[in-house]
Amino acid sequence: MENKKFYIAIGIIAIIIFALVVAIILSDSDKKEEKNTNTTNKNAVSSVNNTTDEEDKNADVNYTENAEAQIAAPKSGETIAVMHVKDFGDITFKFFNDKAPKAVENFLTHAKDGYYNGIKFHRVMEEFMIQGGDPTGNGTGGESIWGKGFEEEIDASLVPYRGALCMASTGYGRSSLGSQFFIVQANATDEMKNALSQYGYPEGLIDAYSQYGGYLSLYGMYTVFGQVVDGMDVVDKIVKVEKNLSETGELSVPVNDVIIESIEVKVQD
Repeated sequence: MENKKFYIAIGIIAIIIFALVVAIILSDSDKKEEKNTNTTNKNAVSSVNNTTDEEDKNADVNYTENAEAQIAAPKSGETIAVMHVKDFGDITFKFFNDKAPKAVENFLTHAKDGYYNGIKFHRVMEEFMIQGGDPTGNGTGGESIWGKGFEEEIDASLVPYRGALCMASTGYGRSSLGSQFFIVQANATDEMKNALSQYGYPEGLIDAYSQYGGYLSLYGMYTVFGQVVDGMDVVDKIVKVEKNLSETGELSVPVNDVIIESIEVKVQD
């Protein structure tokens, strides 16, 4: 009888110990789960805060005023450049040295040194852009005045509207800017306006696009450093030339070379 009581007592003690161990394990598991939940919540709050900050930043941008300033004619004393395109005419640019100083210096120095003389527009796409600045003529070459690639200079006030002069690159954030550039040619369309609205672009930006055209999917990804102030009719003629397929399969290579004869850098009267 006593042995039986002894074993019962041992059994009760074992059950109590087992219960305590389980409680400790569950408690530790709950703490870990709470820690993970707090980390997730912290990340979620951070994400929301970042989105809010970005929305606030966009809310501070006056797209109408910025667009008018970007498109406006150059002021007296400003540096401009006149690109002479063989058999097509002249394209005149103004520049945004305060917003993209490296890109402006690079382009103007190349222009003054005659780097672009004789180079062709190797990529021409209607309702998109014309691209040039590559001495090899196939889109794989060219270098900056520093002999190496440099980084994008992105400014929210500068948008790839129709006539925007932008630096070509191999991808955002790769510091791959060299000598290649492109001129945005796209006009505004209702289809694109609706798409921009669906993708959540700011209303002010969409309104400016409706007035000035452009290719807004490039916004914030490519450096805008200049603007065509005269000669968009020349750009429009260039995009309509007969084209061959490129190596990547896009209809973009002019059958007959479109050559930059020279670029004249001067001061606006």
